Amino acid sequence: MIVIMRAEATMREKSAVIARAEDFGFKVHLSDGKERTIIGIIGDDRVINRDQIERMPGVERVVPILKPFKLASREFRAEDTTFPLGNHTIGGGNGIVVMAGPCSVESRSQIIETAIACKEAGAHVLRGGAFKPRTSPYAFQGMGEEGLKYLAEAREVTGMPIVTEVMEPALVPLVCEYADILQIGARNMQNYALLHAVGESQYPVLLKRGMSSLIEEWLMCAEYILSHGNTRVMLCERGIRTFETYTRNTFDINAIPVAKHLSHLPVVADPSHATGKWEYVAAAAKASVAAGADGVIIEVHPRPEEAMSDGGQSLKPEKFAKLVTQMKAIAQAVGRDIEA
Repeated sequence: MIVIMRAEATMREKSAVIARAEDFGFKVHLSDGKERTIIGIIGDDRVINRDQIERMPGVERVVPILKPFKLASREFRAEDTTFPLGNHTIGGGNGIVVMAGPCSVESRSQIIETAIACKEAGAHVLRGGAFKPRTSPYAFQGMGEEGLKYLAEAREVTGMPIVTEVMEPALVPLVCEYADILQIGARNMQNYALLHAVGESQYPVLLKRGMSSLIEEWLMCAEYILSHGNTRVMLCERGIRTFETYTRNTFDINAIPVAKHLSHLPVVADPSHATGKWEYVAAAAKASVAAGADGVIIEVHPRPEEAMSDGGQSLKPEKFAKLVTQMKAIAQAVGRDIEA
């Protein structure tokens, strides 16, 4: 349930409500809005007397949250969640953050060359995989910690924060030494031990939707991270598996406005994995901007034909630069803007 405090409620009154809930063994999450403070009480509501809470000083009303995802819901937090990513802010509905870079870190020169090109084209965050989950055990699995070091060097050169995938709980501390944002890949969306670990890290998290997952399942996985008090979570729509074979996945453009209606969390679109072919990435990226995505994450490689993974869906830097210009025009047409 959520406890909505009166606008004039004092800190002592808020603390008293929190203490009462904790006495019953509940987890408590505080959300300070512009007009109201909301106290989320998570647990079995059969062991708490709702009327007692409602009669406490400073309480306006107590409302049960019916959706299974509590902390991720609009009921818990009506306002959009926003937080900084480097010098830019994700969330809020107006500004759009652009993340770009190669699927895999392949060498020092490759990631630094790509990072500089992405920065010059208008990217705000550098993406790149140091640990790669691959369908085949014989495919390139990433450079590991060496790749993380190259990413960190690229950050020093460009000033862009980096987002990279973490694949297992034991790797979270290592990746946190180098990365600014932890990515949970589609295959790991329901890796609950990993969700707990990134939640406990308190690092920003980019949570990709599973390839066959319902929107509710996606939001429930975000709930795992939020339950640790880590509020810096981004939902990433990257396409779902359907019967269609002309694209890698089917880009669920519907999921962007639906997720933003159900949840206060920022939503990022991944048109590269959604389409799987560079020829379609620009169209899907522009559609996601019009649909309300708070960010886009796009694969860019200076020589896609030489890429060790996902070269077929990677844009060359000059095509990426053109796309950023086009996305700015689309954003302005719908009353939004690409982060400056």
